[in-house]
Amino acid sequence: MSEQVLVRRVGDIGWLSLNRPKVIHALNLAMVETMIEALLEWRDDPTVAAVVIDHAEGRGFCAGGDIAMLRHSALSDDGMAGRRFFFREYQLNHLIKTWPKPVIAFMNGITMGGGVGLAGPAQIRIATEQTRFAMPETGIGLFPDVGGGWYLSRLPGRLGQYLALTGARLDGGECLRAGLATHHVPSGALPEIKRAIAGCPADIERILEDAKTIPPVTEQPGRGAEIDRLFAPDTLEGILAALGEDGGPFARDTLAVLTSRSPLSCKVSLRELAQSAALADFADEMAMEYRIASRILVLPDFAEGVRAVIVEKDNAPRWTWPTASDVTDDLLDAIFSPLDHKEEWRPL
Repeated sequence: MSEQVLVRRVGDIGWLSLNRPKVIHALNLAMVETMIEALLEWRDDPTVAAVVIDHAEGRGFCAGGDIAMLRHSALSDDGMAGRRFFFREYQLNHLIKTWPKPVIAFMNGITMGGGVGLAGPAQIRIATEQTRFAMPETGIGLFPDVGGGWYLSRLPGRLGQYLALTGARLDGGECLRAGLATHHVPSGALPEIKRAIAGCPADIERILEDAKTIPPVTEQPGRGAEIDRLFAPDTLEGILAALGEDGGPFARDTLAVLTSRSPLSCKVSLRELAQSAALADFADEMAMEYRIASRILVLPDFAEGVRAVIVEKDNAPRWTWPTASDVTDDLLDAIFSPLDHKEEWRPL
């Protein structure tokens, strides 16, 4: 049991509070194991009506996974520890998705990467005006995992492709309108909302309905149509060409962002979303993402991306595959190919 996740019962609610505030509750293996253990214990307990996942303190829900550990694993043990973390994290994501009772995630503040993996599969996903949602993995040589392919591929239009490639952030209102959040409430009301849910879990929907707010529309008019048009191509080369040919302010800014991202990660992300959209079972999604993660973790772009963005912070990554044309279909086929049967991901 890790003290970095506070596990408690509050009436008929099982409560999981992330408690690693100095790193915005970034997930490590001990935290994942603690949440799995609690969810398995509560799953068949008739006195547990629902589970809440939130954070104990600090400025965000969850900033992602333990990137430093993953990079160390990639450089020191051929990714063994990193693969173990991904395997268990994806089992946790699937467990939340298939849990037979309501799971309520409070997406207050930063909700990125691994945080999306906790909130995305929850039946009730509560955003606030402080929510900042993103899957920024292409900037460090990874891809939208923890179910990211499932969620992003099911967003309206080409919003998912835009978010996956650029790592752009959505606020709470944008999450609500896209369906990434089920409710939007004021952050100042969260203590009272949590007390009310703990006191009467059968009234969760009424409590949230009474507290909900209509968030202002913050994105520029027509932005959705612009994203749909510019990200309509199925290839990275096509998207880059569309952005370059457009020449408008949004296209110019977006092109500048994309040229800083790992072309390998971008191509992996596009193929991931295309395949995710055709899947009918979330377990198949996680199995596919585990194959990708197992391979991309030990490719050089990941360690280099973390060096440039997080370790040395020069924001000047030297990608091994520096252009879209350098990333071949054969390389992508190898990344997506099945693992040895004994190494394939499986749910709990």
